[in-house]
Amino acid sequence: SYRRRSCAKESITSDLLSTKSLTGSYYWTNNGNPKDPEDCNIGHSSARVLYGYEYLGNQPRLVITPLTERAFLTCTGALHMNLGAAPQGPAGTGKTESVKDLGKALARQVVVFNCSDGLNYKMMSQMFAGLAQAGAWACFDEFNRIDIEVLSVVAQQMLEVTLAIAEGKTTMMFDGHNMKLNSNFGVFITMNPGYAGRTELPDNLKALFRPICMIVVSKDL
Repeated sequence: SYRRRSCAKESITSDLLSTKSLTGSYYWTNNGNPKDPEDCNIGHSSARVLYGYEYLGNQPRLVITPLTERAFLTCTGALHMNLGAAPQGPAGTGKTESVKDLGKALARQVVVFNCSDGLNYKMMSQMFAGLAQAGAWACFDEFNRIDIEVLSVVAQQMLEVTLAIAEGKTTMMFDGHNMKLNSNFGVFITMNPGYAGRTELPDNLKALFRPICMIVVSKDL
């Protein structure tokens, strides 16, 4: 809202302007185009991502390690290219928590959903529609538990949304309905490869996600 944007601008211009953190650098800028309104942009390596202004409260944060830093770099790079990110590895390596912590740094709402083989394409379509309109992130845990037939349709659904955002559209036809689009939309999937009952992702779905290998927890600061 206007109030949140105004409060954020006061905070950024007084404390955070050009301040570098472990997650990136925060700038109040109009991206070099005087006609564009000024907004808070986060620069992380070569990626540029808009601040989300989602109030999340005073929540605990992850300790930044080389592993989480690599995960953040891959995720922000994927968002910059209108792609998703796919952390994969055994349980307990911080895949979901890294996505949630990045969402806190960028002030984005992160919705975590545990997948199962009972999911169908209609349920996924409804989730994509809601997330794309709200500009929220989805983190689908154990995504490769979904049936291969459903995954193929999910790939097409996500492709439609990401292409519309990349083209700068503010509305689109999705699943027979006209809906608004929020460019803050993002999708992340976590996977435990090699576990029983897991499905190999189809190639058209793999192309929409940048993989992140998180095998061993990094204990170095």
